[in-house]
Amino acid sequence: MIRRARRRPAACTVAYAGLGSTAAVLWLVLVPVQTALYGTPLPLAVVLVSALCAAPLLVISHRRTGTVLFCVAALLLPFTVDSLQARPWPWPWSVPAMIALVLFVGVLTFVHGWRPGLIAMGVSVIGSVLAPVLVPDAGTAGSTLADLIVTAALAPVALLVAMLASSRVRVAAELSQERELSATEHSRRLLVEERTRIARELHDVVAHSMSVVQVQAATARYRLPDLDDGVAAEFDGIAGTAREALLEMRRLLGVLRTEDHVAPLSPQSELADIPELVETFRRAGAEVALAPIDARSAAAPTAVQIAAFRIVQEAISNAVRHAPGAAISVSVSSRGDRTRVRVVNPLSAAAPLDDHGHGLRGMQERVNLLEGTLHAGPDGEGRWAVDAHLPWKTIEVDEGNP
Repeated sequence: MIRRARRRPAACTVAYAGLGSTAAVLWLVLVPVQTALYGTPLPLAVVLVSALCAAPLLVISHRRTGTVLFCVAALLLPFTVDSLQARPWPWPWSVPAMIALVLFVGVLTFVHGWRPGLIAMGVSVIGSVLAPVLVPDAGTAGSTLADLIVTAALAPVALLVAMLASSRVRVAAELSQERELSATEHSRRLLVEERTRIARELHDVVAHSMSVVQVQAATARYRLPDLDDGVAAEFDGIAGTAREALLEMRRLLGVLRTEDHVAPLSPQSELADIPELVETFRRAGAEVALAPIDARSAAAPTAVQIAAFRIVQEAISNAVRHAPGAAISVSVSSRGDRTRVRVVNPLSAAAPLDDHGHGLRGMQERVNLLEGTLHAGPDGEGRWAVDAHLPWKTIEVDEGNP
């Protein structure tokens, strides 16, 4: 019942309110009935009736205490009546007391199962049978027998109805859980299919084209024998860049084709690889100045180093794309438990300032994963600056993801 309450607090609140209202109405009716019709002393009637009416609420969270409380009150209540005054009325169970019994058996069975409900019902019925034996003058033989028959009929009905209702609620909860699992699996399958489709397109189109570029650049010096050494070296640089791109593409395809979203383990680019990255851009004609990377940065967590490398890579690529020929400065430094990455280049009038493509979005996602901060935009001095602060913290990161 508590588990259901967490899942459906509104429905459980309504159920508790209804149960509490019913118990309160029974108490207001049963106390006057016991005192006025059956002659039970008022203090004793208040105590025993309070136990009968509170037990259905108490048994939800305290099964044994609520059951004992109800059974004791149900067994004692028939013996507190005035024998002469009670003879015209149903005994040993008055009508409100009988309703309290049905309510208690139903709640106990619905919440805790049929065995506790059967035990409580059995104890109450046995007590009802013993009452006429011990107090034979409290009611006529016919009325007492009819009262016992009605009680013995209504209590099992309450038990059966509560069992069916509990079973229906349990089955509905299981079906709802199965639907949630099916929806989750369906979403996962759609995601895997989309990742597979993207991987197929990348492999069939982009990777193939990059392979052609790499082959053409690598064989240029053999196909074109009149090339001078500078041009041949440039073609070799293009071939090397294409090979690196193909390696990155294969790594990306491995991630996309892994259904459990865990990339294969492979070496990842870190801060120590930034000088080589800068040199690659320089060979391509970009003017990139790299400040020395301090020794403290080498101790940064792997996730921070990977994020820093990717941010530098994307920032330089954006600068080359939007401000060709502009001087680019790169600095990576660490202080305390935080690494700072800063890439600056002059603003280009040809590039729109609000062009925040997928590259900047990807940088922001990497920074958010580390709970850091990122500024990418004009710095007020006529330059475009990418400034990322990456805190060192222990997180669960898929470090195989390129």
